[in-house]
Amino acid sequence: MEGCRWTAAGTLLLASLLLSSRTARSEEDRDSLWDAWGSWSECSRTCGGGASYSLRRCLSSKTCEGRNIRYRTCSNVDCPPEAGDFRAQQCSAHNDVKYQGQFYEWLPVSNDPDNPCSLKCQARGAALVVELAPKVLDGTRCYTESLDMCISGLCQIVGCDHQLGSAVKEDNCGVCNGDGSTCRLVRGQYKSQLSANKLDDTVVAIPYGSRHVRLVLKGPDHLYLETKTLQGVKGENNLSSTGSFIVDNSSIDFQKFPDKEILKMSGPLTADFTIKIRHAGAADSSVQFIFYQPIIHRWRETDFFPCSASCGGGYQLTSAECFDLRSNRVVTDQYCHYYPENIKPKPKLQECNLDPCPASDGYKQIMPYDLYHPLPRWESTPWTACSSSCGGGIQSRSVSCVEEDIQGHISPVEEWKCMYTPKMPVVQPCNIFDCPKWLAQEWSPCTVTCGQGLRYRVVLCIDHRGMHTGGCSSKTKPHIKEECIVPTPCYKPKEKLPVEAKLPWYKQAQELEEGAVVSEEPSFIPEAWSSCSVTCGVGSQVRLVKCQVLLSFSQSVADLPIDECEGPKPVSQRACYSGPCSGEATEYTPEESDLLYGSLQEFDELYDWEYEGFTECSESCGGGVQEAVVTCLNKQTRETADEALCVTSRRPPQLLKACSLDPCPPR
Repeated sequence: MEGCRWTAAGTLLLASLLLSSRTARSEEDRDSLWDAWGSWSECSRTCGGGASYSLRRCLSSKTCEGRNIRYRTCSNVDCPPEAGDFRAQQCSAHNDVKYQGQFYEWLPVSNDPDNPCSLKCQARGAALVVELAPKVLDGTRCYTESLDMCISGLCQIVGCDHQLGSAVKEDNCGVCNGDGSTCRLVRGQYKSQLSANKLDDTVVAIPYGSRHVRLVLKGPDHLYLETKTLQGVKGENNLSSTGSFIVDNSSIDFQKFPDKEILKMSGPLTADFTIKIRHAGAADSSVQFIFYQPIIHRWRETDFFPCSASCGGGYQLTSAECFDLRSNRVVTDQYCHYYPENIKPKPKLQECNLDPCPASDGYKQIMPYDLYHPLPRWESTPWTACSSSCGGGIQSRSVSCVEEDIQGHISPVEEWKCMYTPKMPVVQPCNIFDCPKWLAQEWSPCTVTCGQGLRYRVVLCIDHRGMHTGGCSSKTKPHIKEECIVPTPCYKPKEKLPVEAKLPWYKQAQELEEGAVVSEEPSFIPEAWSSCSVTCGVGSQVRLVKCQVLLSFSQSVADLPIDECEGPKPVSQRACYSGPCSGEATEYTPEESDLLYGSLQEFDELYDWEYEGFTECSESCGGGVQEAVVTCLNKQTRETADEALCVTSRRPPQLLKACSLDPCPPR
């Protein structure tokens, strides 16, 4: 009987087998009471995810255990943008039905936490919210940001695999059950440096396919969008008011507050978006942004290259190529190197063509390749000139795989033969230092001691080393002159001249303005102006203007013929004004006045001729004449000034009028 003895473990095993057998039989008995499942019904929707059901009939006179209906999802394709929201369609279906004796235009109320599967709608322009149906149609989303759907009035969990009851979720990159490796998190902060001269600026460029975009602007400025589709179509949206809207088939939610703006886009974006900021106030603004950017360039392993030998044993390698997922084509490796997450796969090596060669009665002895002659190697051409002289450019070179035979002859071979070592880069950045930019100095004191005048400043073109240079764009140059107001009232006797400051700042600013630096391109280089030819009144100044070029190899300057320089030649003569001579009123020819006006425009802003009444009549009776009095006035203080200060304005014509027309009494 020893062989029939049961252990405790054996008893438990037997009990377990008996229980599972009974359970299986009970399930079979239970299912045998049901008829077979019927065919699936038509889908409740044609797109956007709907529901279909299947029925079965109970064959027993008693109650059958289990359910007589089952569901599955269907039509899991995106609806076109013009189709609209499914819940909104159900609300609008009641627009033609009177509610409490009145017609309304109904809008959907989404994300009800208590009963997400009832059809609640709100009347447009009113606070009236009504449950128009106890259940929404099957396939309606429970919540706007979820795949869960309402079926028979109950919210059913739906995974990203579109299966009922599935808990599978999308990762931040939009990949179902993914690991987040196909995108990268981008976050940052932008601080505006806008002004009256710089009304807008770029905050961040968000590429096609990005997800979970959120930007928060704090400050007085405003956000706006620029878009560009894959077909090159450009657009702009000013984001003028709060709301949800569609831009290039991408859904946007925008909130506008007095002191901040919030922009959200769930994505994936269907175009490249450039977020910009527009100047609207004196205070600075800041923008915080975060989004997930798709890694659209990924390494793709190639097939094995041809075998190194046709027989007798050889080897073959794989490689990796950079693949653009958006355009579905191979691109240069530099695009994949842009993403730190992208690690280039190492080549795989395998033996090949191991059959013996026909001319040999045995296997060829395989020896290391480098015992015959040097291994193939990468060779490169010199780098090209940089594509930009400053601000960051690119230079390139060609890299090829070459082989050297025993005699030392070098010849190009297939690239796979060099894949045992990394390929040298074919592009690299260059001239990454900043381009020259304008630097404005402090403003000078105002040119007057009271009232309105002018002030000046020196504006220099400075390179990345802080040296005075050329090359700055004239379009972005800050102005060197502006109006200023001295709050001191002007109380001057009419017979005295207004106090006018000299203009050394303007001369200094003008000279530095016109200064130029010799470069490697032929350019006009003016020398300093000579002293004024007179000590008072209107004179002239001259200077020498040369065509020069910088010889880079010797760092010396060479003079060239004038016709070697392009563009307008700077003037070599100009007028100068040294003030009135001993208080005398000076007469100027029209040519002198025109020349002086070109150099002293600021006087025209301060002084002008005006009529001040008429002289006494030349006769007391019998007919006489009166002559109009013309004086030079300061337009700010309305005080009489020396006539020499009005030389830049045309003197008005002499006016005469008749007077004392009554006949004289007889003597």
